[in-house]
Amino acid sequence: MITLKSENELAIMDRCNTIVLGVIAEISRMIRPGCQVEDLDAHAAERTRAAGATASFKGYQGFPSTLCVSINDQVVHGIPVARTLEKGDIVSIDFGVHLEGFHGDGAETFVVGETTPEVAALVQGTREALRLGIEQMRPGRHLGDVGYAVQTHAESHGWGVVREYVGHGIGRELHENPSLPNYGRQGQGTRLEEGMVLAIEPMLNLGTPKVSLGSDQWTVTTADGQPSAHFERSVAITSAGPWVLGSGARPGEILLDLPMQDEVVAAVGGGVS
Repeated sequence: MITLKSENELAIMDRCNTIVLGVIAEISRMIRPGCQVEDLDAHAAERTRAAGATASFKGYQGFPSTLCVSINDQVVHGIPVARTLEKGDIVSIDFGVHLEGFHGDGAETFVVGETTPEVAALVQGTREALRLGIEQMRPGRHLGDVGYAVQTHAESHGWGVVREYVGHGIGRELHENPSLPNYGRQGQGTRLEEGMVLAIEPMLNLGTPKVSLGSDQWTVTTADGQPSAHFERSVAITSAGPWVLGSGARPGEILLDLPMQDEVVAAVGGGVS
């Protein structure tokens, strides 16, 4: 069953995602060589409390942390254990909050200092795949149109599209129907309707699309050890076009930039500690 959201419910979800993107923006300013990964998680936990929200991920099916922090060949669901970031690392921050009965969910991949041209292209290309997928998220289009846009962009560059982990509906539950793969055929799959909210999250690998699950039963890594990038936004389907929740953009205007410092302060309350 797919649950359509009312105008008031979408307004709450917009507030949820404003917190999500604001906290990710704060964390982006902490990411540098020498940064301790566990400090990122502690900061997110503190800022979630300050915003009057709760962490969507912590405790979800036993997940132990506020953030998912996935580094280099880690695709998704990395646990932020004691580790120091080094120049050249790429770091995916996946974060969600629960507020007023609804969830928000988003992710961004960052480069620590400088990296190789190939990895930089993967990170930028995954962000572009996110934009191309969101562009298809309009009433009357299909899930297959969204996945096709992501897949064709990725494969035109030779990047692997992860099959085992996909986007999802979101609302009162963190994961709702329908699932949203990053691959598909045009005109196929569930027809998109006004009021649907989907968390679209391209996960692209520099090499093979194949992945493996770590011994912690959470961390997903690429099968060939090559880097991976991950971006995510919660998007509402509206008559005016896709609404990137929490972005500050109007429906139909696709804005993927993280908020500036003054916008973060307004959303979460207080600056980076």
